Amino acid sequence: MPHAVARLRDERLAKSLKPFVARGSRAPRCVRCRVPFSHCVCSWLPKIHSDCGVCLLMHDIEPLKPSNTGWLIADVVPDTFAFTWQRKGVDPRLLALLADPQWQPLVIFPGEYAEAHRVVGEVERQSDKRPLFILLDATWTEARKMFRKSPYLDGLPVLSLQPEALSRYRLRRSTRSDHLCTAEVAALCLDLAGDSVAANTLDAWLDVFTEHYLGAKYHRQPDLQNPAHLTLKPAP
Repeated sequence: MPHAVARLRDERLAKSLKPFVARGSRAPRCVRCRVPFSHCVCSWLPKIHSDCGVCLLMHDIEPLKPSNTGWLIADVVPDTFAFTWQRKGVDPRLLALLADPQWQPLVIFPGEYAEAHRVVGEVERQSDKRPLFILLDATWTEARKMFRKSPYLDGLPVLSLQPEALSRYRLRRSTRSDHLCTAEVAALCLDLAGDSVAANTLDAWLDVFTEHYLGAKYHRQPDLQNPAHLTLKPAP
């Protein structure tokens, strides 16, 4: 069954008046992994369990971009949910998710943009709830607008991350080098929640995807013996 981001992509395509063409490439791509067939990564797709959840609030065309890393989160974390951010209104399914008593929602955003009383620096897990990390999947400019204009998030705690390493993401660069891509942020959250297996797997999956994606773009073969590939190991 397609995961949440794949389903959201299909919903978005169904509303499009013309086909979406990724910038800079018209090469036929694998529908499952979004990488050109010559560099398909499906053989390395990991399968793990995680008791954490991820809620992706995605800007309009993010699900359509082959370079979007929210898709990679949904590949790894089984309980990943994805919704299109709406400037006016909100998807009722999102509101139902935030109200579900099994989840402990945490909005992931820099603490400097939130009221001080909302900001937390770690995941204090509640015994009867599972962490649900809410990620705003967009460019930095878009994400700030989404954070300001989503009143249904206002009552939730804001988990402010302090990453020690600069972003390794090489597909779409931010204007600020200290910004992480969505998959890197999710991996940090999983690690803070004590799920190191899921965090390390997602990090490796991002590295493998990036290696193959850029390999296809620049006509070079990926290094199948690098640590990320060896960590995931191709399915038999």
